This record gives sequence, C-alpha cells and structure tokens, in this order.
Amino acid sequence: MAHLTVSVEYGVHSLLWLTYAGDKALSSRDLADLQGISHSYLAKIFPKLEKAGIVRASEGVRGGYMLSRAPEEVSALQIVDAIEGRKPLFDCQDIRGRCAIFGGAPPTWATNGVCAVHAVMLRAEKAMRDALAGQSLADIGRALGDKAPPEFAAETQTWLDTRLSARVGRPGAPSEREVPT
Repeated sequence: MAHLTVSVEYGVHSLLWLTYAGDKALSSRDLADLQGISHSYLAKIFPKLEKAGIVRASEGVRGGYMLSRAPEEVSALQIVDAIEGRKPLFDCQDIRGRCAIFGGAPPTWATNGVCAVHAVMLRAEKAMRDALAGQSLADIGRALGDKAPPEFAAETQTWLDTRLSARVGRPGAPSEREVPT
C-alpha cells in the first residue's frame, strides 16, 4: 500500500457502477465511457478484480462484468489489495545502523528492536488498513446515494440500458463467445 494509484479510484468507481447495474453485466468499455476514462487502462484493472473474486466475467453479446458478491461483502481494503497488491506503506532501509558516528560498527542499542521511524509507519499502515477494512462497497455506495439527487439512479439506469441495447444491436457486435472488456 505504498501509494494508492488512480487504478484504485477507477476500480472503486467502476464497482459502484456495477452495483447500479444489478444483474446486468457491463463491459469495461462501457464503464470507461460512462466515467470518461481510458478504456485500455480500465481493462487492465478488471482481471485483478476478477482474480480476487470481486467480479466475474460473463460471455456473450451482453457480456461484461458483474459483482460476484454483495456490495456489503466487499471491503475497500479487498479492492485496494486486489488492484495494488499488498505492499507495505513504508519500506524501512534500516539507516539507523549507518550513522557516521558509529564508524561502521553500530552499538546494539541503536539497532535493537524495530526502528522508531518504522514503528510509526507500521502503526499508520495498520490504522489505514483497519479503516479500509471497515468500509464496504455498500457503505461507499450509500454515501454516494446520500449525495446524488434522486433522479441520478434513473438517469444512470437509462444510460446503461441504452448502452447495452446499442452494444447488442450494432453491426460488428461481439459474437456470443467473446467477452467484451
């Protein structure tokens, strides 16, 4: 969790849109267009979410991605770990033993136990992971729902339905065996 990249933001927003879609699969292209983000960038995120069991792919003309679990069962931490991997917030280089005063032979008191700086970073990482683990996709969705006007859900559903109809009916639409991404 060294640095949360834009991938996390794109992934969380996309998962929120999947909650709006209900039992309809959305392609990563549709999700990218809906959000005004890069198709290719978003397409690289979904296999990670699928591998983590957060989404599942469905095949066919109406194919794409769907949540594989209820939004209440998906924590923000699971999303972050799926997209970014479980990287430490801080990579201690143990410089405390390199002090010039020690002349290359640091005393035990200087190197014994966990570095004080590293200890602070470990506590910060634990607090961050705990906070992320305590928030579900459903919690984030409720916060969005509290902010958005009531007609937003209907407008979103109309956009998604129109997009799905266009994808199914357009010339050159993917065959039944292709999974749109």
